[in-house]
Amino acid sequence: MQSLPFTIEHDSPDEPAVGLIVLQSDETMEHELRQWLPDNIRLFHTRIPNDLTVSSTTLQRMKEALPAATGLLPEATRFKVIVYGCTSGATVIGEQAVTEIVQSLFPDARVTNPLSALKAQLTSLNARHIALLTPYVPEVSAALMDVLEQSGIQIIQVATFNESQDNRVARISRSSLLDAIQELGKTEGIDAIVASCTNLRTHSLLNEASQATGVPVLSSNSAVAWHIEALLQSENPA
Repeated sequence: MQSLPFTIEHDSPDEPAVGLIVLQSDETMEHELRQWLPDNIRLFHTRIPNDLTVSSTTLQRMKEALPAATGLLPEATRFKVIVYGCTSGATVIGEQAVTEIVQSLFPDARVTNPLSALKAQLTSLNARHIALLTPYVPEVSAALMDVLEQSGIQIIQVATFNESQDNRVARISRSSLLDAIQELGKTEGIDAIVASCTNLRTHSLLNEASQATGVPVLSSNSAVAWHIEALLQSENPA
């Protein structure tokens, strides 16, 4: 057997690495982010165990599993951004706590999550008055509302599908989502509509929903895609 020489190539700045920590039950986020993000971004996925029943108690349990899930990302990769992909989980665990856990393993990576991404994009749009759509049970929806309002975002109207099973959230129909968003669009005085939850399938409908309601319509996944690009751009301004 002949041994052959080789050279080593380092990560290209034109192909930034992004880590994505996806819920075990999530069937939507990976596919939607790949459609929204430019092809040059290299996505690395890991999964975190979660309970199918979404409640404050089950969401808090993910905090203990987060270090191990993050540690499954390749340690030699120079990640520019790492995403914890759960809106309600970031709400219950806390955005700063998520960042500290991820950076304990990848200290040079920028860290985001859907909650932080939504807040950042709403700020960029100067959208301070919103209507909110969630699939969550009331206690989880209320926790999300509290965090958003503490950041200065006023929630004028909120609606929920009141579904506790995450596998059913991934199967909420396109027509149901559009109907719900258009119903919220009737609310006077709103600057934007937010559809929260990475398991909601929103990629194919956001433009249509925005045209129908006359205001920007954001989802957890669309905001994460936007925030990834914004963080990469802020690191390497043109």
